[in-house]
Amino acid sequence: MIKHLQPPGWLPPKGYANGIAARGTQIFVGGQIGWNSQQQFETDDFIAQTGQALRNIVEVLREAGAGPEHMVRMTWYITDRDEYNSRLGELGPVYREAMGRNFPAMTCVQVAKLVEARAKVEIEVTAVLPD
Repeated sequence: MIKHLQPPGWLPPKGYANGIAARGTQIFVGGQIGWNSQQQFETDDFIAQTGQALRNIVEVLREAGAGPEHMVRMTWYITDRDEYNSRLGELGPVYREAMGRNFPAMTCVQVAKLVEARAKVEIEVTAVLPD
């Protein structure tokens, strides 16, 4: 069971949930970056790397018998807040292509650097597969 938490009187969030309550098997997806299954970057473009990171998350979730609809929390680590904000219009369709219209509780943080020098984004997810 997954329930979105929306306090009365709050404006609805756009693209994320304020909170989620869930019961079931917890799945923790380690930070995924924009490289392919062979750990090779195919691009240095932020949007393309984000799309690949999201597809990587879907693949890991699939290994647990889960999908994007089971996500309850997502944390984004980005290296350039200005690029993120200026490209939100491009980011939305890429997100929906991989994740559908599933919007967990989310946090996005700008960091100075990621461990992989070419990575522009790293995303980690917690999902719950209902009992």
